[in-house]
Amino acid sequence: MRISDFWRLMDDEFGTGYSRVLSSSLVLAGVRGRTADEALAAGVNPRDVWLAICDVQDVPESRRLGRDIKPAENRRA
Repeated sequence: MRISDFWRLMDDEFGTGYSRVLSSSLVLAGVRGRTADEALAAGVNPRDVWLAICDVQDVPESRRLGRDIKPAENRRA
């Protein structure tokens, strides 16, 4: 997972403002007692950080891959 995907998932699940609060203040046992920001800066895989946040915040399995985005239809004018 790329960091950009991590932030898209965070923003979709928690909102842009709150996702930044969580990433800087929520200590995650799943990434050795670091915040998401600290873990990402230390080179932890963004997927592992995302899953650690999901575990602590009780994000349902059905939403851990992000929102379903319908593909754009190819329409001819």
